[in-house]
Amino acid sequence: MTAQGMRFHQDASTTNGTRNGSKGSKQSSPNSQPVSNGTNGHTNIHGSMPQKNGVHQPTARATQQDFYGHDREEVTRLIIQGLDDLGYHEAANTLSRESGYEVESPAVALFRHAVLQGDWREAEALLFGSEPADQGGGVSIHNGDHQGLKFVEGVDENQLRFLLRKQKYLELLESKDLGRALMVLRQELTPLKQERSQLQQLSSMLVNTPDGLKKEAQWDGATGQSRNVLLQELSKSIAPSVMIPEHRLADLLNQVKRNQISHCLYHNPSRSPSLFADHMCDRSQFPLRTVLELGQNAGEVWAMRFSHNGKMLATSGQATDVLIYDTDTFQVLHRLTEHTDHVAYLAWSPDDRKLITCSHDKTSRVWDAPSGQRILKIDHHNHPGPGNLTAAAWSPDGQSFVTGSLHGNHKLCLWGIDGEPLFNWNVDYRVQDCAISPNGKRMVVISSECQIVVYNYETREEEYSILLKNKMTCVNISQDSQHMLINMANSEIQLIKIDNAEIVKRYMGQQQGEFVIRSTFGGADQNLILSGSEDAKVYIWHKENGTLIETLEGHHSPGCVNVIAWNPTDPCMFASGGDDHKVR
Repeated sequence: MTAQGMRFHQDASTTNGTRNGSKGSKQSSPNSQPVSNGTNGHTNIHGSMPQKNGVHQPTARATQQDFYGHDREEVTRLIIQGLDDLGYHEAANTLSRESGYEVESPAVALFRHAVLQGDWREAEALLFGSEPADQGGGVSIHNGDHQGLKFVEGVDENQLRFLLRKQKYLELLESKDLGRALMVLRQELTPLKQERSQLQQLSSMLVNTPDGLKKEAQWDGATGQSRNVLLQELSKSIAPSVMIPEHRLADLLNQVKRNQISHCLYHNPSRSPSLFADHMCDRSQFPLRTVLELGQNAGEVWAMRFSHNGKMLATSGQATDVLIYDTDTFQVLHRLTEHTDHVAYLAWSPDDRKLITCSHDKTSRVWDAPSGQRILKIDHHNHPGPGNLTAAAWSPDGQSFVTGSLHGNHKLCLWGIDGEPLFNWNVDYRVQDCAISPNGKRMVVISSECQIVVYNYETREEEYSILLKNKMTCVNISQDSQHMLINMANSEIQLIKIDNAEIVKRYMGQQQGEFVIRSTFGGADQNLILSGSEDAKVYIWHKENGTLIETLEGHHSPGCVNVIAWNPTDPCMFASGGDDHKVR
């Protein structure tokens, strides 16, 4: 064999720089501010009760000592909230009475109730206090001394007003009260001087039907979850000491677990760590030994995926056939033989009943996994030149899929399950790989011209693109839809936040420069990063801290380990495919 691995295409642009940076700028977490009365919720021992947050007169005054280095009030209020979250309401009430602390003040409770009941005048009054009408307020509270709730530093109060009044406006449109809705738009929303595009979009909704309104606004109506969503969004701008974030104790416990996991190099259990003891996994429990070698592939192995239920493994590559294995016995279930050239890519449908394959014969084919029969063939990518079909990704509903190619009029196209094109992005670049986030909100595409392009998959619009210095070979999206994993041709893998394109971690040590290598997330909680290498080895990193924890002798040298796949239902099984025609 004169060539090893699947090579890059050599005529891509090498221009460095950035185009259209991320829409969202990186935001730093605001600092929590103490309440203004100085007591921060402590009871006045002389019997008077100053204005404060989350406190009432205790039946028995608790000692003011800290709790093993932690603020006693904060701990107590978190426990009360946690007891309520657990359903132990009487225990929460008892602790509140005994300690003198409450989770939130009456003003916060009233504000929460006003938002959830759609009393927008009261909600605005409780949030901001009384304001002159010429400052965009015009509301007053029943007890005239209310000064509003304490905000975190740097909050744009007009943005909070806009969110409240937008909800009010949408609910009026939903109830077909167009006259009042128009007044809110003109007299309450427009004076806040928010982005003109937002006002134009809201104005266009005046002619929508209720169903069209919900679709355009991505909003589920007054009786849906929209008010809860609004409350959660507003609460981010209220000082945590005033309005404790929902389920805060559970969030803190999750942080404790994540911190322990981040220090556990071989973390790979199928269950969450216990809170009763410090967590550390033993290396002996980690899959480091080859237990089986599959030699049925007739050529180099370039693509490989476990099904979502972990019961099947599909492999393809330099040969023209595709193999589907049963992962209980690792016997070949089906050998798919219709392609006439290399099969460079494959992807399982969300329900694992279909498999799409992409070939250099300029076709993509969809197969029925149980029977092994081909149910669809798409050859709309015909164009002179080598290696056309490069990537495919299923929509989360399994009713459509995206294909990517290097040439032709459908370089990035959405297809229905009947083979009809549903949307064509008409891109001016060549698609190297693509992935759709599990939540269906984003699609990430990498090009042969060194671009990362992020789309809003729901609207089909580009959000941002980045031009890098080096070529990329593959992209994966994490199960939580927050991060993309990018293989770089300069022997580097990058973990990048999708929201703002921030590089979270770099993983280095493997060798990659000439051939396509596909890395992956791995481990029970996707806490590992795995990649093949041009030195015939498998490299494993800890995702959180970037530590290279293992280098495994992967396949026969010389040659590449081209692809890694982790079984999503078995934390002790992963597979690698290489130039030696083997799957291990």
